[in-house]
Amino acid sequence: MHLNLVDAFAKFGAKPANRLRGLSAIAADGSLVLSCSHACFGHPAQGVLRYEDKLSRAADESRNAALLGQHLTKARDDALPVRMIVMTAIMDARTSKLTRSFHVRPDLIGKIVKFDGDHLIVDFTRLAEGADVAAQRK
Repeated sequence: MHLNLVDAFAKFGAKPANRLRGLSAIAADGSLVLSCSHACFGHPAQGVLRYEDKLSRAADESRNAALLGQHLTKARDDALPVRMIVMTAIMDARTSKLTRSFHVRPDLIGKIVKFDGDHLIVDFTRLAEGADVAAQRK
């Protein structure tokens, strides 16, 4: 199901600070909700979906990138689980207009593997059957 940004964050109990360009939020359950660009995923190992990006790529959205940096630091330092929203940009061939579509992956839970203030790596794995997000923190 394709959602707008606010609705996608709401699926995880979070609200982005910027309703059009928000990149992250801390959810009510304490997890980090991360808006991920579809193009930044890889598969480093079986059962692992890796998201790798750089905050400097979002330099034109400096306020949103700064908040994302704060959220990533908190998630890294406090070992917070990361929830995934995937953003896909779609170019309309008729109008040459770019639109963004979002979908959520409630079946995956992520962990910050690396964050050095710019470069970030988050590895996502399947959420254990019947487990809640808080239990996955351990």
